[in-house]
Amino acid sequence: MPKTLKNEFEKALTYENLMKAHLKCRLGKGTRENVIKFNLKQEEYIWWLYELLKTKQYKHGGYTVFYVTEPKLRQIQASSYKDRIVHRWCVDNFLDKAFTPQFINTSYACIKGKGMHKAALDVQKGMKECKKKYGEYYILKMDVSKYFPSIDRDILMNIIKRKIKDKDVIWLLEEIIYKKEDNKGLPIGNLTSQILANVYYNEADQYIKHILKIQYYYRYMDDSIILLQNKEELKKVKQKIEKFLDEKLKLKFNNKTNIFKNKQGVNFCGYKINEYRMKLRTKGKARLKKKVKYLKNEIKIGRLSSVDAKRHLCGHFGYMKYANVYNLSKKIFINEN
Repeated sequence: MPKTLKNEFEKALTYENLMKAHLKCRLGKGTRENVIKFNLKQEEYIWWLYELLKTKQYKHGGYTVFYVTEPKLRQIQASSYKDRIVHRWCVDNFLDKAFTPQFINTSYACIKGKGMHKAALDVQKGMKECKKKYGEYYILKMDVSKYFPSIDRDILMNIIKRKIKDKDVIWLLEEIIYKKEDNKGLPIGNLTSQILANVYYNEADQYIKHILKIQYYYRYMDDSIILLQNKEELKKVKQKIEKFLDEKLKLKFNNKTNIFKNKQGVNFCGYKINEYRMKLRTKGKARLKKKVKYLKNEIKIGRLSSVDAKRHLCGHFGYMKYANVYNLSKKIFINEN
């Protein structure tokens, strides 16, 4: 278990570290107007941020609110570019150092080398082991209702203060966490929100792994899975977790939370998984077919080259790499007109 974080703010507050944060933030976003403007005077702006943080005059700005519809409707609250640099600096120098080492091995979101594909593959590996040991077994699929908006910021700060004893880091985190105007929740879209959401649910992870002693437990943000041989025992485990979430974290499961027989497989991280196959979910296949149809038409009328069209499908190709999609690929990329 990592030690508590003390006397780190002043050591981490350097021009070089803030510049590193800026360079990370602008990766893949160099053509955006706000990034271009920052780049024009980046040395001046970095020194300006340094002075704001040094003198504790830094104030987190507001948010630009917009909505995305894929994979479902979500409200995104985007911070200004200078705030994103501070978020990056804070995560790299404090939050990651204090909390990531204590996360369980089967927590995946926003952890280097442990993304959605790794989560799905590990779940399938666990299912194969359970099939070999038990023959038949049961799957508890858990989904928290409105996770980010439901996070209690006071509880979160108390969790943070157990690990971070540096008053200056606490000042900065409070400035970021409490800037959101309504009473509860973290904004979807901030780097700090992503790791802090992991910090919050890690309380439940530790309870499930070390108090309930569940071997086959996997979590990607607020979606999690337990594999267990006995259905009645799994129901009791579910009740204990619900009680813990309600009393300790003020969270509740939504109506997608359910228990399945292993032969039904499970939807997780964009895949329909069983012991032998990993397929794209129905919604994922529909989105892929729709995009391919659109891109083929754009190529046909000359608005897009085949090379550019392929770039638009990179994310889908990443998912397909790990799934059993031979027939699907043949149908949409070869047979379709």
